[in-house]
Amino acid sequence: MAVNVGMPHDVPWHGKTVYTGVYKQTVTGPRMVRRLNIDGDGQGDLGGHGGEQRAVLVYQADSYRFWEKELGRRNLRPGEFGENFTVDGLADDEVCIGDRYRIGDALFEVTQPRVTCYRVGLRMGEPQMAALMVSRRRPGFYMRVLEEGEVEAGQEIVKVSTGVEAMTVEEIDGVLYLPGHTRAQVERALRIPALSPGWQGSMHTLLDQADGDTDRSSGSAGLTAAAGAPPPGWRGFRPLTVTHIQPESPSVFSLSLTSADGSALPAASPGQFLTVKVPLEADVPPLIRSYSLSGEPRAGMYRISVKVEPYGAASNRLRSRVRVGDNLDAAAPRGSFCLSKGSNPVVLLSAGVGVTPLLAMLHALARDRSTREVWWLHAARNGTEHPFAQESRDLIEELANARSAIYYSKPNDADRQGVDYTTAGRLSPDRIVGLGLPTDADAYLCGPVGFMNGFTTALVDAGLEPSRVHTEIFGAGPSLTPGIEGSSSVPAPHQPAGSVGTGPSVSFARSGLTVPWNNTQASLLELAEACDVPVQWSCRTGVCHTCELALMAGTVHYSPDPVEPPAEGNILICCSTPTEGVILDL
Repeated sequence: MAVNVGMPHDVPWHGKTVYTGVYKQTVTGPRMVRRLNIDGDGQGDLGGHGGEQRAVLVYQADSYRFWEKELGRRNLRPGEFGENFTVDGLADDEVCIGDRYRIGDALFEVTQPRVTCYRVGLRMGEPQMAALMVSRRRPGFYMRVLEEGEVEAGQEIVKVSTGVEAMTVEEIDGVLYLPGHTRAQVERALRIPALSPGWQGSMHTLLDQADGDTDRSSGSAGLTAAAGAPPPGWRGFRPLTVTHIQPESPSVFSLSLTSADGSALPAASPGQFLTVKVPLEADVPPLIRSYSLSGEPRAGMYRISVKVEPYGAASNRLRSRVRVGDNLDAAAPRGSFCLSKGSNPVVLLSAGVGVTPLLAMLHALARDRSTREVWWLHAARNGTEHPFAQESRDLIEELANARSAIYYSKPNDADRQGVDYTTAGRLSPDRIVGLGLPTDADAYLCGPVGFMNGFTTALVDAGLEPSRVHTEIFGAGPSLTPGIEGSSSVPAPHQPAGSVGTGPSVSFARSGLTVPWNNTQASLLELAEACDVPVQWSCRTGVCHTCELALMAGTVHYSPDPVEPPAEGNILICCSTPTEGVILDL
């Protein structure tokens, strides 16, 4: 019925500038459809739209009529949903992934449903549009171009073949975004070769979740890694007693913790962290900090390891004031940076104090007498600044198929090459590529952000699948704000501008910031943005779960309700507000 194109351009939105190609205009006459695009068309965010698998977006005239009635709109024009082809027919509950259609001179194959983001709501002037399109089962779909050619409005759409498994766009969209999917549906989806790689990855994750976690009542790991983490062992904070304090290096020490009431502590997963309240003076609110668990995950106790920074208020307080027998209030172990099960090789790569979560993984492998191939790679300045050196060597000795490479950038005279370290000099990405790492390995990285960015690229260059490279950041994570260019100078998290709120306290644990809730913000996401706390989001209406994260304490109210609830112990900050004081893993 219409061919619609448009090049991306800047659009003002909520005081920001969005670079988007969602504004399409209908064109007349033939248009050349190429492998990546229609002539005259483009996308502003290639991470979520466009590319070979999403070259052409299709939406139906019947859905236009539905939305005119549903939204009370009249005369919606083709292209308003950002689609390239407005078609008569091809309903989402009839078209199947893998179906092939010939239109004019071109041949197309259906690859996936549309992934709805906030920009369709921006275009429509309806902020909840992304959630509505999913919940009303009218997403539309993408096609890839098998044969390039000219296409124009008025041409017949000729079905050439039906996709393997005959799984409709509507059904597979519900498998990922709505509750109640079955294992059989996920397995069917994975048998469709035409399904785009991104959706195949999500289906594989859903299948892994079904295999490994039968107790989870909610949450879709296919949407976010946060939903794949085990449920928390308890709600809120509980007192844990310090039973041992161990110096690990001049700047690192460990605290061993047990339950204050003598009850058994829930097992943690190797790689998780513990969030604690660091007490200050009387009547001064405690500092909230998260520290990786570094000990054996099932030892009946928790061990956290703390690096003392020169101006670190919490780390210096813990070292100078906390003694054996003291209690610390702690949230349950959390985090999705966990050692995966399986028999494939494991690469544990760290720098400095980034060794702590990987040490817990090494403990778990040794405890289980794992026969997996294990590569232990660590970078330190010298032996003095190499915490857990002997402990890690002992654990590696217990593993049948482990190898170790330790890099000291500036060894001391007392450091013994071949005993304390393997190689003098910095661990560089080039050295990683030359190690001959197994390409089917799962790799876990922890260290400074620049270190992880560089070595993530190096591991992929060495042949590892990007989905098998996992990273952990001690502080606030990177922002994900699709279509909005980040500033080169991002201010540190701060109190929001304007009048001080009078609502419940909101603590951003990773950012070290606590602020009172202010009703001028519509969601916790908006409050975080007002404080320049790094956030990740896409739909802003409770669909995509990009903003899902751990709720350490407190409760929230949703408006609108998420299309699918987050995993137990998590929240979606894009559509929630606090009903009492909350502590967020943000």
